[in-house]
Amino acid sequence: MAIEIRVPALGESVTEATVGKWFKKAGEAVTADEPLVELETDKVTVEVPAPSSGVLGEILVQSGSTVEVGALLAALNDGAAKSEAPKSAAKATAAPAPQSPPPAPAQPPAAASAPPPPPPPAAQKALTEAGLEASDIHGSGRRGQVLKEDVIAAASAPRPPSAPPVHEAAASQQATNVVAIQTAPTLKAVPQEARLPSAGHDAAREERVKMTRLRQTIARRLKDAQNTAAMLTTFNDVDMSAVMALRAQYKDIFEKRHGVKLGFMGLFVKACIQALRDVPAVNAEIDGDDLIYKNYYHIGVAVGTEKGLVVPVVRDADRLSLAQIEQQINEYGKRARDGRLSIEDMQGGTFTISNGGVYGSLMSTPILNAPQSGILGMHRIEERPIVKNGQIVARPMMYLALSYDHRIVDGKEAVTFLVRVKECLEDPQRFILEL
Repeated sequence: MAIEIRVPALGESVTEATVGKWFKKAGEAVTADEPLVELETDKVTVEVPAPSSGVLGEILVQSGSTVEVGALLAALNDGAAKSEAPKSAAKATAAPAPQSPPPAPAQPPAAASAPPPPPPPAAQKALTEAGLEASDIHGSGRRGQVLKEDVIAAASAPRPPSAPPVHEAAASQQATNVVAIQTAPTLKAVPQEARLPSAGHDAAREERVKMTRLRQTIARRLKDAQNTAAMLTTFNDVDMSAVMALRAQYKDIFEKRHGVKLGFMGLFVKACIQALRDVPAVNAEIDGDDLIYKNYYHIGVAVGTEKGLVVPVVRDADRLSLAQIEQQINEYGKRARDGRLSIEDMQGGTFTISNGGVYGSLMSTPILNAPQSGILGMHRIEERPIVKNGQIVARPMMYLALSYDHRIVDGKEAVTFLVRVKECLEDPQRFILEL
């Protein structure tokens, strides 16, 4: 009995997805809960597991196709039923088998005659530009598939001469020169630049890859934020000496007690919550002609992954301890790297923090995560000379950047917000005491 494999419900407001990687091929055995295929939505990547053990039947939707919720992807056949068929067939042919055994070489020629898979898009484009056919090239890919590198190598190799050689023992040097000049268009190895126009040569070294749905969504949302919001960025710097001393003093005890490291992000979340309480406009959003002030603090924490930037949300962060915030951030980081974040994990944020400092950024202007009206950019910590009590001293300094929607947040409020964050980080007792 066949079990249908369909696109599952993907979350609120998500109606379609792009088929990513199939983990199994048709005819392969699978076990219950084993991932069969990867689906890419606007926000997350979802793995569709096998509902039971069996054999994967025909794959009906290939990678790169767009499918709607409920669409049929493939069927899962009963593995036991499939395994019995060869046994019954063997019994039926048991008697005549010794008299007329099947010829041994029957299968290898059939396998050898199977055509190689078609070239991928990048290789096909290179073939067109080079004026070559896939059948002219020995492919190095799986089952003889012609890859882009094969096309480049074939285009770069000298082509065999189409006329007989002119360097004969009896020919004089003068005759050789004359013949060489006359037959140069045929005999001379044509350089790659002569065979491929400049643009075509560059195209052979390019790779065209379809954007994932996540990358398309990131691009669309960021551009929408630029087109919609009156976005502005204000800067400040913060002396991280007190925070670094706090971490150095308590990091071992903290990790032993709570099972998670004491990071900077948890402290920044706490500092931002205190600042958001003082400047509620930064925690608000515009809905038509209305302003919606949020009396809760769902803080988004940007996490970079191989597939793009995702922003899981620490919900009701004001009600969590520093240890609980760090635990959630740590868990979100692991799930983001493994592709296990759900859509619900990334919905409902009221304010976002992005840490470009982990990549070495000195200063940047982060883009709003719409419909939020504020995003804080953290940057790298570096020792810089500052004046302290009339003395020039070196301090671990960090630039902070607040991008905000000027339609709802005034310049005074934006500056005040950053000053509050600065004060909390330079004197951590302030947000511990909620001052």
